[in-house]
Order: sequence, then structure tokens, then C-alpha cells
Amino acid sequence: MTRANSTAEPAIVVTDVAKQFRLFKDRRTNLKEVFTQRRRRSRYDVFSALKGVSLEIPRGSTFGLIGHNGSGKSTLLKLIAGIHRPTSGTITAHGRISALLELGAGFHPELSGRDNIYLNGAILGMTRRQIDAAMDQIIEFSGIEEFIDTPVKVYSSGMYVRLGFSIAVNLDPEILVVDEIVAVGDEEFQRRCFEHLHELRSKGVTIIFVTHSMALVRQLCDKVAWLDHGVVRTVGPPGEVVDAYLAEVNAAESERLEGAHDSTGRVIGGDRSGTGQVRVSRVEFLDAAGESRQVGATGAPLTIRIHYQVQEPVPDAVFGLGFHSENGVHVAGPNTAASGEPPFFLDGDGWVDYHLDPLPFAPGIYTVEVAVTDSSLLHVYDYQGRGAELRVQPGRGVGIVGLMMIDGCWRHLDRDREEVQ
Repeated sequence: MTRANSTAEPAIVVTDVAKQFRLFKDRRTNLKEVFTQRRRRSRYDVFSALKGVSLEIPRGSTFGLIGHNGSGKSTLLKLIAGIHRPTSGTITAHGRISALLELGAGFHPELSGRDNIYLNGAILGMTRRQIDAAMDQIIEFSGIEEFIDTPVKVYSSGMYVRLGFSIAVNLDPEILVVDEIVAVGDEEFQRRCFEHLHELRSKGVTIIFVTHSMALVRQLCDKVAWLDHGVVRTVGPPGEVVDAYLAEVNAAESERLEGAHDSTGRVIGGDRSGTGQVRVSRVEFLDAAGESRQVGATGAPLTIRIHYQVQEPVPDAVFGLGFHSENGVHVAGPNTAASGEPPFFLDGDGWVDYHLDPLPFAPGIYTVEVAVTDSSLLHVYDYQGRGAELRVQPGRGVGIVGLMMIDGCWRHLDRDREEVQ
């Protein structure tokens, strides 16, 4: 079959689609209730999962759906895949849809893996000859050759997702619908999945992808729709939509944290040692405007202010910080001496600022340790192993692989033209 390019008719057209579910309040739990309450009208609430959603998904593109839990993403995928019918509106698909939505969906537990391949292929409209032609490729990709003739009821969750994904992507899909179920597999299988998705993209397969990983959205998607409580907030290029979504998520998290904690950055305690001549009273985090915050954003300016109290004057104070990731990795340990600052003479209360522009850490929660020593770094005036907790949010337009971004410089030498770019 010749696949049309992105200028042809769309692969999927969603027109003013709404989906409602009934949430029953008095479900009958036994046979007696069925007969004794058969005349009583069931009470239920109506939940609107989708409200007037309209989208066009271009043929041959990778289209992402993002939003918070309960925003309607998975419901929309099930409507596109034909698992549910819309309450109102229409969905038109131009091409055969292959879906991977739920772990083991469509598998018969008593049948073997091989028989379930035939069953799923038939559901997708494939002939037995077409399934036979793809059988070896499906089994090899799944990596469960020795269990392929065993009933799937004894499969582990990892084996389920391997087989389900292998069937979905190897039966010549024209439109592939993928929920976040891919994340269930192990690291090696996830890499193979994404490599195969890239291969399908190059062949012109339309992919509709739901994930909570904004890095994957930026990497895989050509276009993104942001759903919020069943309504389409915006549709557009991945960078723009993801930045808008993260800005709202970050603002909501910041508001929650500011309301739940003292915004002055109170010291949270933990291991403490030192002579006590100088004591760190609190640590606070300041944004670009100098406002105290509980969170920072990757790529944005951040100032860490160390407030101290002097119990006895010291002539040669050195201030240091230690940043540790959630899993205990020591990410960085700057101090004033290493930065070339001379030792400070402390004779009264004050503060010391450490300014980062940009903040290089990947999103996550970091423990910040604080120390004040003499110039030899051996005599400790005050040390706090858990001086503060820094929450780092994703920054706008910033994607990081690893724990932090490195602000380096790239150069390119084209040997044929012998010039540096």
C-alpha cells in the first residue's frame, strides 16, 4: 500500500466529540437485589470525560496528547481505537488502526502466545496469510520465543507488554495508537520500542502517542494537543505546547508549596556539627526578581542565600554548599574558596549569596547541605547535612539528559571545505 504524505487527507478527524460515563451510586451486588430492587430506578451521576473535542491528525505524523491524570487523554485514544463510542460528535479514520492501550488487552488467557497473535491479527482485520508472514518477526521482536506456545495466563507483566507491543507494531499498522504502557518494559526493551517507533515514522505510519514524559514528547512528536478536564487547551508544535503546559504545572506546584511551607526557606534540620562560633540560621532560594521561593526551574536564574548568626567573631570563614540528588548522588559541592573568594571576616549576623544563572540541575528534588569552615576547610564552625530541600521544575524549552546540563561550546570542522563553523 502506498502511504500518502502529510499534505493528503488527515489520518484522523475528530469533530466536536463528547464522551459521558454514568457513575452509578447503588450497584446491585447479589441476585436478591436484582429481583427485589428491579423496579427502583438506579441513581447515577454523569461524568463528562470529553467536551466538544475537535482535532485533525495529519497522515504520517507523530501526534502527542498531554495533560494531567483525568484530562481525557486515554478516553480519546479508546474512542479513536473504536473501543468506546462517542456520546456525540464523530471520529473518522483513514487507515487501519493498531492500538496498544492496556496491558494484555485483547489477550485470551487460556490461549498460547502464538494463538493470541492470530486472534489479535484477526481483530485488526489481517488475513491468516498476512499474520503468518509477520509471525517470525513478531516472535523475534518480543524476545519470548521459548514461551510463545505457553498459555499467556502464566506470562509476567513484562512478557505481556513485549508480546502486545510486538503484535501492534509488526502487523503493518497504518495508524498506531500507543498509550504509556510502553513504559512498563525494561530498559533494553524500551529502547527497542522507541527505535522501532522511529522506523515506523520513517515509513509514514501515523502515530498517536500519550505520555507524561515531556522529553519524549519533544523527541518524538511533530504536533501536540494539550487536554485539560476534557477540553483541548491548545494544539501546536511540541516546544510551544509543552512549555505552556509546564508553565501552568510549575505555577500550580509553586503555589501549593508556598502555601504548605514557610517561604523564608526555614532550615529543615538533620545531621549537624561544628564549634558553633558561626551558625547557619536558614537557607532560602530567590528567583530572578529576588522573591523567596520553594522551587527553582532548570535554566532559570536562582540565588541560594545562606543566613548566618555569629556567636563569636571569626577572621577566615569559608562557605560551602553540597547538592545531592534523590538517590544520594553528590551532584556538586561549590565553596567560596574554590571560586576564588578571599575568606570572610564575620563579626555580626548576615548572609552569603550563591548565584546560579542558569540553574543547571535536571528536574527533581535535591538535598542541600551547608557548611561554614575556616580557610583550611578542616576547622568546622557549622555543618548541616540537610540544610534545605530544593525542588527543581522543568524549565521552558529546556530538555536535559542526565542530572545536569553542561554549558559547553561546540565547534565543527568540515575537512573538505577546511573551515570551522
